[in-house]
Amino acid sequence: MGNCSQPWLILLVNLFMGLSIQYSQAFSCQKMIKSAVFLSPKFVLGPGSVENKFYYNIDFPRGHKALKSFHAEIIDETGNPVPLHETYLHHWVVDRYYGRVDYHGNSDVREPDYKPVRNDGICQRDVLGQYFGLGSETRGTETYIPDPYGIEIGNPAEIPEGYEDRWMLNVHAIDTRGVEDKLGCTECRCDLYNITVDEYGQTLSPDYAGGLRCCYDHTQCRLRHGFEGASRSLYLKYTVKWVDWDSSIVPVKIYIFDVTDTWKKFDDSTGLSTEHDCQVNEYEVEPCSATNLANDECIHTKRISVTMTTGGNLIYGVAHQHSGGIGSALYREDGKAICASIPAYGNGTEAGNEAAYIVGMSTCYPQPGSVKIADGETLILESNYSSTQHHTGVMGLFYILVAEQVAKPIPHTSSLPIQMLNNMNGAGYVWTAVVWVGVLAVFLAVWNRRRNKSNVEYQPLMICCF
Repeated sequence: MGNCSQPWLILLVNLFMGLSIQYSQAFSCQKMIKSAVFLSPKFVLGPGSVENKFYYNIDFPRGHKALKSFHAEIIDETGNPVPLHETYLHHWVVDRYYGRVDYHGNSDVREPDYKPVRNDGICQRDVLGQYFGLGSETRGTETYIPDPYGIEIGNPAEIPEGYEDRWMLNVHAIDTRGVEDKLGCTECRCDLYNITVDEYGQTLSPDYAGGLRCCYDHTQCRLRHGFEGASRSLYLKYTVKWVDWDSSIVPVKIYIFDVTDTWKKFDDSTGLSTEHDCQVNEYEVEPCSATNLANDECIHTKRISVTMTTGGNLIYGVAHQHSGGIGSALYREDGKAICASIPAYGNGTEAGNEAAYIVGMSTCYPQPGSVKIADGETLILESNYSSTQHHTGVMGLFYILVAEQVAKPIPHTSSLPIQMLNNMNGAGYVWTAVVWVGVLAVFLAVWNRRRNKSNVEYQPLMICCF
């Protein structure tokens, strides 16, 4: 590792790195963040078709690590990103489990002796146990976990003998090329899929208008008359960032709340209920009345209360909503906001800026220690959708990362450049970047010349966090 003890070197690197990082990702000479890019198994979609498969033992970093971020997007065989108006990414989910070391079966078949490793969330059914998961907003949503926090994986003291940490990926994608109704297909409206039974052969209720039970694997959304289009091979490309685990890292716990959770805070016999039944996707928004539409009052609000058995310090928060979503938030019982997450909609055609689609969700990065959730505290989850039109199969999820302890801040000098950058316009960023690239280039040239003239063995200059 490079010698990071000289204050002038820290200042120089921080000034340069401050151009491209957030405060929560400030320069630290303690860790080298590692990154790897992987591809899911190939899947093939034709116009109107649906992919919703589970892939086991996917490629993933191995060993005792602290996960820092997970980013994903759909690409084609040439590596080009695929826009949402062609292939809609309904959701992707990454689950952790323990798998037998000596088992190497088919990747799309659940392994024998599968031992799930769930997050710390409150949903009792076999849902929402994932470590990561997003949908159409994936390209524009930040998932980075600030230093010195991380999601701990691969601790050998916790893995059963004969097993190892493994990962499962679920990809739910809908090809909407040539369909009659793009929004209806992405919202899994049953009439567009001509579905009356779910994937298990169970007859659907007549009042079930749309949701996951109508757009399962290999279903087909109705195409415009006469439309023909070629099938194509696609992949989910995912980028994982991590650091090697050591005692300086503060672990975070993952909690996922669902606004369709049907639990009751109190029951007649025991008081506080601990049974949660998260419906995940069975959430319908009815259209508002003509009067409300005329008065611009078409907002559908859904709320639930949930109790955190074990609290901690909020490190990160983000919501997950579908098209029509206008924001979600967590509140304390007294109405004080803890974290709000607002969707960003695209206004173009290119991947990452698709008009009428949610292409990102804002995130919460409170100063560590500033937002404390008490043990046993009840929170209010609120999810808001526009009700100017009917929506089926929508979601109202909220992810938070909580640390039981607050780490001491890592000393650094990056506040000056970051404060300057907060007051800049786009041109200021560009010119400041040019200046500092020039400064760094001059420094490296002088440093290299001195190194060549000396018999002293210099340590290489290293930017340790990015």
